[in-house]
Amino acid sequence: MKRTILTLLAALLCALSFAQEKTTYLVAHRDTCDLYMDVYEPVAIPGDTLDRPTILFVFGGGFIMGQRDDPWVMPWFKLLNENGYRVVSVDYRLGLKGVRMRFDLFHLIQSANYTKKAVDMGVEDVFASVRYLADHAEELGVDLDNIVISGSSAGAMISLSCELEACNRTSRAIEYLPEGFHFAGVMSFAGAIMSDSGRPAYQRTPCPQLLIHGTKDGAVAYDKMGFGRWGMFGSSYLVKEVLQPAGYTYQIYRYVDHSHDMAANMLANWPEEKRFLEVSVIGRKPLVIDCTVDDPTMPVLGSASVTLDDIY
Repeated sequence: MKRTILTLLAALLCALSFAQEKTTYLVAHRDTCDLYMDVYEPVAIPGDTLDRPTILFVFGGGFIMGQRDDPWVMPWFKLLNENGYRVVSVDYRLGLKGVRMRFDLFHLIQSANYTKKAVDMGVEDVFASVRYLADHAEELGVDLDNIVISGSSAGAMISLSCELEACNRTSRAIEYLPEGFHFAGVMSFAGAIMSDSGRPAYQRTPCPQLLIHGTKDGAVAYDKMGFGRWGMFGSSYLVKEVLQPAGYTYQIYRYVDHSHDMAANMLANWPEEKRFLEVSVIGRKPLVIDCTVDDPTMPVLGSASVTLDDIY
């Protein structure tokens, strides 16, 4: 198969060499844990006049594991910092930790319900971090009108749902957000929107979205997974049925024969991220890209075919 296989161990060992300085802040107290955020400051670029956004990152891990300072993501944070972007990496409660997930016909609705609750919990916690940034914007140097939310896997699901809630303002979690708040962009690495009310719809125009996804993702739906009013609506479905028909701004990169490994390929996708940030977010140009990529040099981190049964 056309791919370069890199072992997860090698990736982690490489990541450890990129340890970075950070400042940690307590965001909120929860019954089960305290929520923190780490802030990584950008490198000053001589002569740079671009109004670069803050990148708010939400980690992945199937809602059962992961942490805001996972070693493997440090090289990407470093790359963002070196290109002038502040990174804020945040906590959220792991809503499926300790929950028995089953995907046979008799338990699909139950597992979907568990997942939706985990996403909603994550949205609430991420919005608490946005509230903290709003309350401390001056001391942190954060422009509240210029925040791009990004996430990997479960974090990408939370990120996409955060933008949906910011547009629709239908949940209690919206109470955390300052009046009139909106994200400047979303970068989703193998994400989807979990819905218990059918196809997602935006009540106002969403911010530009960058969607990176493998066409054979067995963990987070590339297209759609579910039935009835329940569904996991992946990148391809969102473009085809929601973003494109309404004329919203998006860029999607569909990686042929790749599975859930695209949740961890932020470094390899830097050229696409850079263009998205500079053109769609900073430049505010309504550039739409729909690209199918068959690239034998795209690395695969860890298993090439992670499924839900592998995770749970």
